[in-house]
Amino acid sequence: MAADPEGAALSEVSGVAPTNRLSRERSPYLRQHAHNPVDWYPWADEAFARARQEDKPIFLSIGYATCHWCHVMERESFEDPDIARLLNDSFVSIKVDREEHPDVDQIYMQAVMQLNGHGGWPLTLFLTPARQPFFGGTYFPPQRRGPLIGMQELLPNIAEAWRARRAELTRSAQELTAAIQQALGAGREAGAATETLLRSAYEQAAGAFDAAHGGFGEAPKFPRPVELCFLLRYAHRAQQPQARAMVLTTLEHMARGGLHDHLGGGFHRYATDAQWLVPHFEKMLYDQALLARAYLEAYRITRQSSWGAIARGIFRYVLRDLMSPEGGFYTAEDADSEGIEGKFYVWTPQEIRDVLGATAAERFCAAYGVTTAGNFEQGASILHGPLPEEAAEGQAACAHLLARRNARVRPLRDQKILTSWNGLMIGALAYGGATFGDAAYTAAASRAAAMVLERLRDASGLLRRYCEGEAKYAGGLEDYAFFTQGLLELYQAGGDPRWLAEALTLARQMNERFWDAAHGGWFTRDARQPALIVQAKDGYDGATPSGNAMALQVNLWLARLTGEASWAALVPPALEQAAAAVAQAPLGFPQYLSVLDHWLGPSQEITLAGEGESPALQALARVVHERWLPRTVVAWRQAPGQAAAFLCRGSACQPPVSDPHQLAHLLEVP
Repeated sequence: MAADPEGAALSEVSGVAPTNRLSRERSPYLRQHAHNPVDWYPWADEAFARARQEDKPIFLSIGYATCHWCHVMERESFEDPDIARLLNDSFVSIKVDREEHPDVDQIYMQAVMQLNGHGGWPLTLFLTPARQPFFGGTYFPPQRRGPLIGMQELLPNIAEAWRARRAELTRSAQELTAAIQQALGAGREAGAATETLLRSAYEQAAGAFDAAHGGFGEAPKFPRPVELCFLLRYAHRAQQPQARAMVLTTLEHMARGGLHDHLGGGFHRYATDAQWLVPHFEKMLYDQALLARAYLEAYRITRQSSWGAIARGIFRYVLRDLMSPEGGFYTAEDADSEGIEGKFYVWTPQEIRDVLGATAAERFCAAYGVTTAGNFEQGASILHGPLPEEAAEGQAACAHLLARRNARVRPLRDQKILTSWNGLMIGALAYGGATFGDAAYTAAASRAAAMVLERLRDASGLLRRYCEGEAKYAGGLEDYAFFTQGLLELYQAGGDPRWLAEALTLARQMNERFWDAAHGGWFTRDARQPALIVQAKDGYDGATPSGNAMALQVNLWLARLTGEASWAALVPPALEQAAAAVAQAPLGFPQYLSVLDHWLGPSQEITLAGEGESPALQALARVVHERWLPRTVVAWRQAPGQAAAFLCRGSACQPPVSDPHQLAHLLEVP
């Protein structure tokens, strides 16, 4: 194989296996494959040029650093010399970190969805040298396993088909590319963006709701916080108690279950069962941000202290374990430690007795479901049980067990800093700081925002990824939309005009570079970048909201905050461009539906005017921020004299008020 000569020379001295090109990459995921005998390329022109020159198909493998089954496929197949030889002889192999290249991942995930009806990671595809896919799937074992074909059989079959049935594969690739264009491209039929879409989504959610355990559908269960936040808005609009009950039931069961890290705070990626007990143990930054928002909204609505405590636990985890020295937030923590999924998190009764002593351990095990038989592998138990307010007596025990757990071998932490996911976390922390009146959260959000602006922006605009001192890759739609939304949350929380000014600059760039003037909506990829096989848009909300829905929210918020018609002008065509697709599968678009709810109104704008950090101004701000006020934006104005609040609904504005009790009364009147 053609290994990296510098890496090979170094490895001869150190006595470790030779490295390949991926050793030069910053991505932790790519580096995990740097010692494979596979002749890997990163996603780069060099790889495609070689495929064209040697007339070879491309083997494309997409994953991310904390992906459990990506680790499995690497151990089983990419470290295997025989499989590596098959790849090196007949293919040009490319490894992609989906978190660095979400636009690439989006297109090829759609290809696998078209082929198989489902997707996931690791994502495995075969492409022509023109990058068009003709076959793909997710995880493949090394040898045939039941219905799954093995790599040792699949690779020779594809190589032979490339030699003997080239025209057939090329035709399949062209047809599949056309199907991807149909699914992700610009020319969708427009529809009517009306309240009917909101009702349809609620009815779909009600039909899938699991009343016994919370959540929607059957196992595995994913915590879709954007869906929960939409349902809270629908409950408010339609005065529908069932919508609110579904949200609160789901939040409670998730918080009681093993999905929630009862010792360290935060949440794991998803539950493998219907009861939210057994999680897939990786922890993602975006889940923490979006779930914090959902619990904060529930806290503002109900004033139930446990919801606030769970949000604080999320922030405690993020600020302790995911914050970089520069102030930005790392991407994720792995599910595995010492090669075993969940080992870092599970307990036996004896381990707990060793820390707490017999009497306290007995109480703790009874409260958190730890038994001799266990509820996980090899007799270990996943902690589950009380909500934070119910566990007050056990807080000291939790602290002791957390200290002992921290002495274990930790899961790998992916120390990339992504602009988009940091935007989500900045927004959540700002909203949390405003909710609790906690300046520490707002300060952390401000520090992260400053870090992104300093390290992840150059003369051309936002960049996507920062790792080990290197910022790389042009920002995509989600980077601009998520980060700008975070800045607007930060501005509304504290009134610093810097964040509004930066948001205005970035939103203008976003609209200039991603807006589809012909059909409405925003493309995923900056038009100045070299094109992929499809000029794609995103629509559905996945684990994170779609870039289009967040760009919609940014433009709507700026329209309300500034009163400038240019921001509002893009909202109707963007809503209409997606409406037909939303009508077909409304629960796939909850972030869009939340924006539509705001657009349909009635909405309100609150302006807080006064001098700096004056106590009178802050007292008015507390009245606003302790309430859940959907369809509301908060502007600030520096003005001499007595602090005042101005409330406008529709085209009518109330007289200014300076008394917090008067403001509270105004906000309580429909």
